Amino acid sequence: MEPHAARARLGVVGANHRSSAAATRDALFVPEAELRGALADLRRAGIVQALLISTCDRVEVQFAHGEPAIAAAGVRALFERRLGRAPGRELYLHQDAAALAHIFAVACSLDSQVIGEPQVLGQLKAAHALSREMGMVGAELETALAHAYSAAKRVRSETAIGERPVSLAAAAAAVARDVHGDMARCAGLLVGMGEMGELLVEHFKRAGLSRLAVAAPSAARGGELARRLGAHHVPFEEVADALANADLVVTALGTGRIAIDAAAALAALKKRKRRPILFLDLGVPEDVARDVEKIDGAYRYGIDDLESLALKGRDAREASLGEAAAIVAAELAHFERALAAREASGAIVALRRHFEAERARVLAEKPDDPARATELLVHRLLHGPTSLLRDLAASDPLARTQAEALFARAFGLDKPENKS
Repeated sequence: MEPHAARARLGVVGANHRSSAAATRDALFVPEAELRGALADLRRAGIVQALLISTCDRVEVQFAHGEPAIAAAGVRALFERRLGRAPGRELYLHQDAAALAHIFAVACSLDSQVIGEPQVLGQLKAAHALSREMGMVGAELETALAHAYSAAKRVRSETAIGERPVSLAAAAAAVARDVHGDMARCAGLLVGMGEMGELLVEHFKRAGLSRLAVAAPSAARGGELARRLGAHHVPFEEVADALANADLVVTALGTGRIAIDAAAALAALKKRKRRPILFLDLGVPEDVARDVEKIDGAYRYGIDDLESLALKGRDAREASLGEAAAIVAAELAHFERALAAREASGAIVALRRHFEAERARVLAEKPDDPARATELLVHRLLHGPTSLLRDLAASDPLARTQAEALFARAFGLDKPENKS
């Protein structure tokens, strides 16, 4: 079990779109039906405060433990079992201040593939709720997450960074209407599991998209996403055939390999008798070959194209990022001050108890002599600090000077003149 004597410290172990290949994240992915079992495995390994986020762009465990290195080893063991091999450098590890900063960045959507996308905060809260339900959220993790949510709220309300994904989706919907007109007559195909892709198709559904199919390299993850979106699931190997039935194709793979080339697009257009296809390529790197846009009837827009339509200029995005980073830094500093104050309060309580105990003993010894009782109380309370200063004077003069300055500040005294 986790040691109770030590204060639990924060840690994070995981894989995201920057640290790992899509195939690795597919293998690590924990379906919703298996989340409770995975958390139970962590608890059996002695990690009693933990939450597990499992999405297309990240699979990570955020935890609090008296020995973060031991907890990290337990999380790595869980991931190795899912991978069937050692993950190597594809996993990141953060602890203490770095872990806290990471948790804040995730909550504020600053660690997402699409900065500012709104879904990750909901995913974090869902993971938090499940762990709380299982009794796996203690004071340390709860406090860190509460402050992370506060930072996320400020970022959303005080900057324009959250407008970027919504603007991208609105820009994509405007392009779709220009190409196809009424969205209610359109069929869509989502290829991949990227969060921005899911955001776009949800936006299209609200705009009237009537039919949707989903395909992903992982059949389990693709099927789960299709159920969540109320869509038809298409095996990934049948994507080329499915293109012929799609008016809108949204790709969100980013594997580094072209998923739809010019030949596949041309074949689909021939089957459609030249009815156009709009390709919205959200992959980083790209999923749809650039020469697709040269084909008559094919319209290809990458994420940069959509961003250029959605934003007036790069300055707006950079300003929002800078503002968001400043808010996160301020909230982190606030959290650390609050934590230091809570830790200091324990020492204050102990000091007060010590003083009260000495006062009670002195009153018991000298109940009828107030002058002698107060003299004795002062002597006893000063004995410890006086002995400490004498010991430091002989062993560590610099530490003695620092201790004197601390005492002077704590009790509102002038800095001692006599250092003897």
